[in-house]
Amino acid sequence: MTNREQHETFMRHALELARRGWGDTHPNPMVGALVVEDGRVVAEGWHAQDGGAHAEKAALAALGRAPREGATLYVTLEPCSTEGRTGACTEAMLAAGIRRVVTGATDPNPVHAGRGLAVLRAAGVEVVGGVLERECADLNLIFNHWITTGGPLLAAKAAVSLDGKIACRTGESQWITGEAARADVHRWRRLFPAIAVGARTVLKDNPRLTARPAGGPESCPWRFVFDGLLRTVVDKNMARVFTDEFRERTIVVTTPHGGLGYVRKLREQGIKVWCIESASQRVPFDAFRRKCTEEKISGVYFEGGAQLVSELVRARQLDYLFAYRAPVLLADDRAKSIFSGLRPERPDQAVRLADVRHEFFGDDALMRGRVAYPGKLLLDETVFSLK
Repeated sequence: MTNREQHETFMRHALELARRGWGDTHPNPMVGALVVEDGRVVAEGWHAQDGGAHAEKAALAALGRAPREGATLYVTLEPCSTEGRTGACTEAMLAAGIRRVVTGATDPNPVHAGRGLAVLRAAGVEVVGGVLERECADLNLIFNHWITTGGPLLAAKAAVSLDGKIACRTGESQWITGEAARADVHRWRRLFPAIAVGARTVLKDNPRLTARPAGGPESCPWRFVFDGLLRTVVDKNMARVFTDEFRERTIVVTTPHGGLGYVRKLREQGIKVWCIESASQRVPFDAFRRKCTEEKISGVYFEGGAQLVSELVRARQLDYLFAYRAPVLLADDRAKSIFSGLRPERPDQAVRLADVRHEFFGDDALMRGRVAYPGKLLLDETVFSLK
């Protein structure tokens, strides 16, 4: 086994450790670390939650002694070099006597990128960087966006047929994708601090909007319901997101056009309401993004419906897309598509994905990536009405 292969083997181990913090570290990143002596892992650690010990310090604490000469510390993200709440990891590593460090991704914060590695090298530590860098960076999609833009990652999920349909002409949609793909959706729900749906989805499907991973406990992120006219409150049989045991995790995002009476009714139920100024019944996504930033909600996972996610694209506010595709062909012009509202005249005017990742879940395929918009987004102004 070459040095590079050995480094990658240990870094994959560190990545698995980092994933133990899945969904629990916001707004911090997931990080895994391990100490290797004579080709064997002797201590490991990971960042478990915001405010807790960083992975490097957790691994050194688990070692419980000074590392032996020639020991190597592997870490999925460049060690921090600023004091922060828990002290600089570079200082802790130097104090412990670590003389070789292998890292994955560079700190995405442009203020600190490369600084931790420079500190270590200046102190005489051998540093090997960029091992499984793409995988290590991909682990922290939400954190990377938050730290570089100062705002939340707005992502959407689509589960479609081969021809991009999410439902038959009858509206029947359960199920286009299989159980394995749906289980993966719950894994991403567990990661994101918030899930969002539109009013039509609530009225039609009455979803629970919780994360229910296989073999794991049910958890509830923030649940956003976009409802500019508060139609979901009119029904006397209120939706489960307004009445279940997690209702205090529900936030209705509306406009002044919804009516103060309905706002009071929601708040009496323990539901939070964000009433965002708008000239129409539609919630402006730029204002929603700013509100999430104020509330330190670093990522939102939009699960529908089709109009809501299409409006996100039209507004150039969708940052990331998870597109699950099933080996199913509807071939019906009247079947429902997930996206609409654009009018590109050439392929180079289309919205594309960048930094694309491919995964398979049974017979279903997931393509996910960052949304890249063309210089000019051509809109079809006849698609959306205000009804």
